[in-house]
Amino acid sequence: MGKVTGFLEFERLHEAAEQPQERLKHWREFVSPLTDKAAGTQGARCMDCGTPFCMSGCPVNNIIPDWNDLVFKQNWQQALDTLHSTNNFPEFTGRICPAPCESACTLNINNDPVGIKSIEHAIIDKGWESGWVKPLPAAAKTGKRVAVIGSGPAGLACAQQLARAGHAVVVFEKSDRIGGLLRYGIPDFKMEKHLIDRRVEQMRAEGVEFRVSQHIGHTVPVQKLVDEFDAVVMAGGAEQPRDLPVPGRELAGVHFAMDFLPQQNKIVAGDKIPGQLKATGKHVIVIGGGDTGSDCVGTSNRHGAVSITQFELLPQPPAQENKPMVWPYWPIKMRTSSSHEEGCKRDWAVATKRFEGKDGKVEKLVAARVEWKDGKMQEVPGSEFTMKADLVLLAMGFVGPVAGGLLEQLGVAKDNRGNVQADTEGYTTSISKVFAAGDMRRGQSLVVWAIREGRQCARAVDEFLTGSSELPR
Repeated sequence: MGKVTGFLEFERLHEAAEQPQERLKHWREFVSPLTDKAAGTQGARCMDCGTPFCMSGCPVNNIIPDWNDLVFKQNWQQALDTLHSTNNFPEFTGRICPAPCESACTLNINNDPVGIKSIEHAIIDKGWESGWVKPLPAAAKTGKRVAVIGSGPAGLACAQQLARAGHAVVVFEKSDRIGGLLRYGIPDFKMEKHLIDRRVEQMRAEGVEFRVSQHIGHTVPVQKLVDEFDAVVMAGGAEQPRDLPVPGRELAGVHFAMDFLPQQNKIVAGDKIPGQLKATGKHVIVIGGGDTGSDCVGTSNRHGAVSITQFELLPQPPAQENKPMVWPYWPIKMRTSSSHEEGCKRDWAVATKRFEGKDGKVEKLVAARVEWKDGKMQEVPGSEFTMKADLVLLAMGFVGPVAGGLLEQLGVAKDNRGNVQADTEGYTTSISKVFAAGDMRRGQSLVVWAIREGRQCARAVDEFLTGSSELPR
């Protein structure tokens, strides 16, 4: 398994990144993949641990020890084949996945874990550069047609697997470009969009048809798809943002993060956005401490904000987790993103009470400190404070799929959280021949979980259409 004593001999090496003062001048990615030699050395740190917890920690169950060993031996093409056997889009996860596999790494018990994500990044980038990533069209067609609604990671993974099984697949996307939140939610400095474009071209060569500006349930009746296709997969994501119903919420300058981030993605793509929502010269407050909030910070910094403050309702997490207590599970600990490194004041255990403004525009945010007792949040007496705010971005997560339209027309059953009801065996909904996968089924989650669900749903659809399936789960 790599080098038997590698984990004792070699230290973890992080990918090189452009300095903050330089990367703030552009919207490109600023992290460089490891060199072949460096990746091989990092692969050598993989232990012969007997039970590879990293594989169970990874939602797509990547065969991590195998491709670590192959990279150590510089057998890159076989490493790529092994990686692709479980993950359709490792160039996405190798850039934006939080790497739960590394938290589960056996070496993480008392040392720095193997740099699994950086090795994955190196493998797929080398694969594309070497011309090894090619279309894999089906040898024979089944004559069955499948509609996939949504072109995020779940929809794309499902569509690619079904096309490779020989089905005729059409992907419907409500936006003007393919990619879902990969395209219009994740900033370009984290993942450039040509990565999506080249996968789309590969999938076209495999027989997948893409139709953009097709808002199912609005511009296109969903019944039309149910009537025309042998199966329909709903993979539309969970795009309903959590709101903050406090006084002053209606003031201009208070926006959802997803009113802000997609506009910049479109600008980078060359579109014109009249009256673009920008942070330039403004005092920005981001409410929400997760990845979306971090993306707002990085985007605001590149716009040239005067100041950026990010609030989180929960208490500040510890700098280091209690590994004996939480390993191999995902730990709650202090995490500092590349956007935070670029400049941002962070504050925890803060609740927003109201917004104040003049002439209909926000000027101030009034908040208070909170503490948690017996599982309940309480305001700390006398802790109220006011901050200047020209732009407030609400990044508090998503509560489920958008109601109305598609879901209303179908009349599909929902779970108690408002997601489409379907299990992880058949991915079948309450409507005949209609399936659901990804965030629309499980709620807001990670790209890697969406890929897993898309792949598993594809197998379920294939079994439904043909009676059996050779697609992996």
